[in-house]
Amino acid sequence: QVQLVESGGRLVQAGGSLRLSCLVSGGMFNNYVMAWFRQAPGKEREFVATITQNSDRTRYAVAVKDRFIISRGNARNTAYLQMNHLNAQDAGVYYCAARPYALTIQSTSYTFWGRGTQVTVST
Repeated sequence: QVQLVESGGRLVQAGGSLRLSCLVSGGMFNNYVMAWFRQAPGKEREFVATITQNSDRTRYAVAVKDRFIISRGNARNTAYLQMNHLNAQDAGVYYCAARPYALTIQSTSYTFWGRGTQVTVST
């Protein structure tokens, strides 16, 4: 059974940085496209970033491009999301997701999901 466990979420001041991690177990991490989504209270879940199996391609939501960096360590079965220059609109629950095959930003295409980690931004 594939499991994804996110960590790293916490309260941070606006302008600060956080690094989220997503540890994958029970599956073939190297075969998965990895992605991050987020959901703010009262809003739908939205795409944040995604990365291919060998890290040769990434895609970002417009709102986070040039501030966030997605990466992965295949030897550690872990995906990361480095978040810089955080603002109030970045607050929410951040979810890690995985799927085999091609890159996509569509949440419905992702097979495996974590339970999320809370990011709170104080202003």
